[in-house]
Amino acid sequence: MSRLLILLAATLAPHPAAADDSEIEEVLVTATRRAVSSEEVSSGLTLVDRERVQANELVTDALAGEVGVFLQQTTPGQGAAIIRGLKGSAILHLVDGMRLNNAIFRSAPTQYLALVPTSAIERIEVLRGTSASLYGNDAVGGVVQLVTRVPKFESLETELRGEALLAFDTAELAKTFRTSVDFGNSELASSFSAEYVRTGNRRTGGGERTGPGAYESRAARYVLSANPRDDRSWLFDVQYLTQPETPRIDELVAGFGQTEPSSSEFLFAPNRRIFAHGKYTVTGGFAGLDWNTDLAWQRIDDDRVTRDTGAPNRRREANSSDLFGLTFSGSRINDDGSWIVGAEVYYDKVRSARIDEDVTTGLQVGVPSRFPDGATVRQAALYANVLKVVGDRHRFSGGLRISNDEVTLPTTTVSGAATIDGTDLSGDLGWIFDAGRNLQLVANAGFGFRAPNVFDVGTLGNRPGNRFNIPNTALDAERVVQADFGIRQHSERAKLELMAYALRYTDRITSIDTGVVTPEGRDIVQSVNAAETSIRGVEAGLEYRFSDTVNARVVLNYTWGEQIVSGADPEAAGRIPPLNGVVEISYDAGEKFHIEGWVRFADEQDRLSARDVRDVRIDPAGTDAWASVGARLHWQGDGNWRLAAGVDNLLDERYRVHGSGLDAPGRNLSFSVHRSW
Repeated sequence: MSRLLILLAATLAPHPAAADDSEIEEVLVTATRRAVSSEEVSSGLTLVDRERVQANELVTDALAGEVGVFLQQTTPGQGAAIIRGLKGSAILHLVDGMRLNNAIFRSAPTQYLALVPTSAIERIEVLRGTSASLYGNDAVGGVVQLVTRVPKFESLETELRGEALLAFDTAELAKTFRTSVDFGNSELASSFSAEYVRTGNRRTGGGERTGPGAYESRAARYVLSANPRDDRSWLFDVQYLTQPETPRIDELVAGFGQTEPSSSEFLFAPNRRIFAHGKYTVTGGFAGLDWNTDLAWQRIDDDRVTRDTGAPNRRREANSSDLFGLTFSGSRINDDGSWIVGAEVYYDKVRSARIDEDVTTGLQVGVPSRFPDGATVRQAALYANVLKVVGDRHRFSGGLRISNDEVTLPTTTVSGAATIDGTDLSGDLGWIFDAGRNLQLVANAGFGFRAPNVFDVGTLGNRPGNRFNIPNTALDAERVVQADFGIRQHSERAKLELMAYALRYTDRITSIDTGVVTPEGRDIVQSVNAAETSIRGVEAGLEYRFSDTVNARVVLNYTWGEQIVSGADPEAAGRIPPLNGVVEISYDAGEKFHIEGWVRFADEQDRLSARDVRDVRIDPAGTDAWASVGARLHWQGDGNWRLAAGVDNLLDERYRVHGSGLDAPGRNLSFSVHRSW
C-alpha cells in the first residue's frame, strides 16, 4: 500500500504550472439534495457528463473507467457498479432523487440500473462513501444518482428542436437509434424521446462469438416542465424501458470447473421498468426556504424463463415490484453555508408467481414463487444536514437521520408470516479545508446501515454459482462505519482528486452453505447475518490540459478487503476489484476534428474468498491482468452534423473483467452519426 501511495503521488501530482489562479467554472450538483457547487461537497464525487453517457449503449456502460467505480457485467444488456468494494443493494441508486433500489434488489450485482433510458440522462453523480444522513438505507458504499435532462427554452416564443443518433458496432453487432424532440417556450416546455438497441452474440478477443447473448431494448420518455413564475416550477416525467428477452449467458455457458452449463434455458423475459415522477419546487417560499416535493411510482418486472441442464421442466416466473415514494424538503443556501431538512416515505409491494411446464407434454403446475407473493416494505425517514463556513478556510458539514424500515411477509408453503421492523440512526461529519485558492483537503466520517429487504429474507430458488436459496425471516440490519481523507486541486489547467478510505461492515448478510444439495445438484444456501468485512483503498483521478489542444486523463483505483464469515479464519473479501484504471489522451485538431486514445487496464486478482473460488464465473486460480487499447475520431460537420468512428480493444486481447459472467468484447469497430436541429 505504501509503494502504491508513493506511485500515485508521483504520477498524479500536477506540474507546478497547473496552479492557475484564473476563475474556475462552477459545477452545480445535487448530491447533497440541494444544488451546490461541487467544491462544497466533502465526499468523493465522480461526475459523468452527458457526452460520455450518450456515447454508450447502456447508461451503466458510462461508469466504466471512472474514479472510484468498477463496472461488472454478468450478461450483455446489464451492468452493475462496484463502489468501495460494495455492490447491489449496498449501493443506493437514485433517479432525480427518487429511489431505484426496491424490495427485490440483490446484495449481488443487479441488472436494474440498465433499465433507465440512456437518452434521458443529463449526467451521473456518484457520491462515494456513506452519505448516511442524507440517504440512509442502502447508501453503504455510496450513491449513484442519474440526473435526467429537462427541456428548457430561453424566450417566450414557441420553439421546436430535436436530435437523432444512429450507431453501429462490430463486436456485438449492435445497432442503436435514439431521437428526441423538444417543444415549448420558457414557461412551458415538453420533450419526447425514444431509443432502440439490438445486438447479436458477442465477439470476444481472438474472433470467437459466444452466446446466446443477443438482446433487444426499447425505451421511451415524455417530460413536461412548467415555470409559471420565476420562483416556482412543476415537472412531470414518465420513463419506460423493456428488454423483452435477455439471455443470462453465465448460466448458459459452462463456467470454470464445469463440464456443462448450469442451465439449458435462462431468459429475463421481460426485464421492464416504468417510472412516473412529479416534482414541485418553490424558491424563496415559506420562511424564506426553497421547498421541494416529489411524488413517484416505479414498476420493475423481473420475469424469467429458466430450465436447469437436463431438467424435464421449464420454469416460468412473474416477479414485480411497485414502489411508491413521497419526499419533502426545505433548504436554504447563503454566504455562510447551507442546510436542509426533509422527510420521505416509501412503500413497496412485491408480486411473485411461478409455474413448472413439462417440456414434453406442456402440462403446467403451480410451484412456490421466488418471493412471497404480496410481501411489502415500508420505509420512513426524517433527516437534517448542515454545511457551515467557519472563518476564511474551513467548511464543516454534518447531519443525522432517523429511519424506520418494516418488511412484512405473508404465509407461504415454505415459511410462515413474519414482520421485521427496525428503527436506525445514521449520521456523518465532513470537513473541507481551503489550503490554497485551488487546493482543498477533505475528510469524512459516518455510520450507516442497510435494512434487510424481501430478497434477503424471502427468496426461494436458484442463484448464480450453482446455488439454491431458501428463506430466512430472522435477519437484522447490516451496519457500516466509514472514514476517508483526500486532496483535491482544481485549476484552469488541472483537476486532481486523491482519496484514501477505510470501512468496517458488520452484521453483513451473506449466503451460507447448509451442506445440503438439491436433486439437480445445486448447493442449498441461506442468507444470514454472518459476515464482517473490512475494506480500504485509494481512488485517484487527474485531468490535465497540456495546451489548448492536448488533454490527458488518468484514473487509478485500488481496493483491498478482508472478511470473517461465521467466526471462521479471516479470508479475502468477496468480489473485490483488482487495481484498475485508465489513461486517456485527447487532441483537438482544429475546429472540426477531435481525436482521443486510451488504455484501460486491470491487474490480476488472486485474492479470492472461498465463495469466489466456488463461483463458476471466476477462475479459481484468479483473474488475469489485462489491458485494452482504443481510439476514437470525432468530426463536427457544417451545420449540426457530428460523426464518430472508433476502435476498442485494438489488439484483440481476450480477457475477462473480474467477477463478470463473460469475456469482454474483442476488437470492436464502431461508427455513429448525430444530427441536431
